[in-house]
Amino acid sequence: MAMTRQTMTISLPAEMVYQVDEARKQEHRTRSELVREALRLYLGSDRVVSVYAPNERQRRALNRGRTAIRRGDYYSLDEFRAWLLGNSPQKARGQKLARRASSRSRAAAPRPRRNAD
Repeated sequence: MAMTRQTMTISLPAEMVYQVDEARKQEHRTRSELVREALRLYLGSDRVVSVYAPNERQRRALNRGRTAIRRGDYYSLDEFRAWLLGNSPQKARGQKLARRASSRSRAAAPRPRRNAD
């Protein structure tokens, strides 16, 4: 029994067309075969990328974190990187130390700063 097919036109960025063409050449497939396989994986029951649904405890933790960010209590990635390398995040910002450096151990995560902005 033959499966009936319909034609569907899509638009893709040039870079993605290039990637599709490279993949189809390596796998000796047509564009249609490659896109059908990608859609089967995406739409199938064993999806590679699943939707994350936090439980109630995780939702509360996310909300606390978002509230802290709105207050300005956070470190930037550069400040965190500086801390990982053994530098004070405050020094990385070029600001005066907010707390005495001796009160913080390197083993503990840096305490968030209050953003003055």
